[in-house]
Amino acid sequence: MTSQQPPRSKLSVRFGGKSTAGVKAINQDAFAAQQPEGCELDFKGVAAAIADGVSSCAESHIASQTCVTGFIQDYFSTPHSWSVKHSVSRVLTGLNNWLHQENNQSSREKDSMLCTFSALVIKSNTLHWFHVGDSRIYRFHNGELELLTKDHTRREAGRNYLARAMGGDQHLEVDYNSMVLEAGTQLLLTTDGVHEFLKSSEISQRLSQGGDLENCDLEKTATDLVQMAMDKGSDDNLTALLLSVDQLPQETLDESHNRLTQLPIPPVLEVGNKIDGYEVLDVIFSGTRSHMYQVKDIESGAHYVLKAPSMNFSEDTLYLDGFIREEWVGQKINHPNVMKTFRPAHAKRFLYYLGEHVEGMTLRDWINDHPNPGLDEVRRLATQIIQGLRAFQRADMIHQDLKPENIMIDRDGRVKILDFGTVRIAGIEEMNSPLDKSVPQGSVNYVAPEYLMGEDGTFRADLFSLAVIVYEMLTGALPFEERSVKQVQINHYSEFSYTPAIQHRRDLPLWMEGCLRKALQPNPAHRYSALSEFIRDLTVPNQQLEAKVRHQPLLEKNPTRVWQGIAALLLFLNLVQLFLQNVAG
Repeated sequence: MTSQQPPRSKLSVRFGGKSTAGVKAINQDAFAAQQPEGCELDFKGVAAAIADGVSSCAESHIASQTCVTGFIQDYFSTPHSWSVKHSVSRVLTGLNNWLHQENNQSSREKDSMLCTFSALVIKSNTLHWFHVGDSRIYRFHNGELELLTKDHTRREAGRNYLARAMGGDQHLEVDYNSMVLEAGTQLLLTTDGVHEFLKSSEISQRLSQGGDLENCDLEKTATDLVQMAMDKGSDDNLTALLLSVDQLPQETLDESHNRLTQLPIPPVLEVGNKIDGYEVLDVIFSGTRSHMYQVKDIESGAHYVLKAPSMNFSEDTLYLDGFIREEWVGQKINHPNVMKTFRPAHAKRFLYYLGEHVEGMTLRDWINDHPNPGLDEVRRLATQIIQGLRAFQRADMIHQDLKPENIMIDRDGRVKILDFGTVRIAGIEEMNSPLDKSVPQGSVNYVAPEYLMGEDGTFRADLFSLAVIVYEMLTGALPFEERSVKQVQINHYSEFSYTPAIQHRRDLPLWMEGCLRKALQPNPAHRYSALSEFIRDLTVPNQQLEAKVRHQPLLEKNPTRVWQGIAALLLFLNLVQLFLQNVAG
């Protein structure tokens, strides 16, 4: 009899809230919370928000309602690959822009729609919170109450005034922070009609009276806090929203391994073999790490590439994580310059994925076949690679392993970016998976220097790798000294010594040399700030970059020639000295 492992724990959050106009005629407060189901819970987590309309504004109740409902709806509509911070920032910027535009219409009273806003997202084991104004978020754990937010107020003439509000300025400044949560934590969101009339000790005491955490009535507790504030003389709208974190996901290495290897790795296939309704037409590649086949769906006749891991890596959780990541990324990014992966039409009995069948050659083969390519052709290919990288950037992903072997050119000349096993996905990096944090960062001769210094990369890391590829396409050489697989760590950016492209190719314009030099700066802060800037300077002469190259000291511009000249001069001086010694003798 085999023992069964307990089911993997999931995030579980309960909430309850109370909002009332109090002594006022209109309730300008609003709150909302949502816990989705299925994969949405894993990728987006739980979200909650509270808003308080500014009393002096006639339509602030519209502002508060719009902000909380719009936040909940729009946040869960953002791509799974986006990080929490990126998703919420985009949503809040959009809401703020709409409010600000409404407030500046000539037909409206100035600043008629303003509100405070506080929101939180619980994703995996992490709490993220966002804050504008003087509504509050508290953390209650082990009998201790902690205020997480800071009121954005200023005091003038004995009165407090809001220093920040949604809709008050075109540029929205939002406080953001995050922390690791523990199960059993409660989170309380309140408007000033509650917390301005209750001491922290009173709030803490009432939360402590809730009894057993799993069985406490959150709505009753929120209602009691509101009533306590009214009894204390609150003359404002009152809202309290209480969340209880009952369970957090806990994934051990063993659980990760079991999840990744729940399907067996298929045996090595041959032409004519069938697997899950697909027939092998050709063996594209069979190596120690993976196997690739051209297959046909027997029912539909559609052709795919089937990739399966090698049995050599059946116990390698890191490799298997990258393999599964590759399939997921290929399904999420839909762009003509990025290879697609597909959901199988038939039930899978083995671990593999189906990819787009691309007939053509790798960029490595192209470089070998074109030792002296035209500049226009290089730019044409580079432009397509950038278009593909932009698709990754929009999805909040970084490829991290861009090299000629991972780029295909089909028979129509269209570029396809391949191999997503090391793609960094911001939205998944926030999830509690020990595998994601140790993914290797690409091939040593194309990888950005920041990775070799142990730092995280941005899209500028992909830009660096692309610039290495463009340099190699133009010259057939690499811009920096080749490194072995053992040279994977550096201590300073100065360890990278750039070789000018014009040393390899004399017909290269100086402005193009300047463009490559800027894109290949070892320090990412000195590279281009956008992919579009790089391709623009690669296409249209930038006089400033050309001037930098033209006026560069000869030692930096062409160190080889300088040292050859110095060596020749020293040889000449030695010969002269020898001649003079012979004459004197």
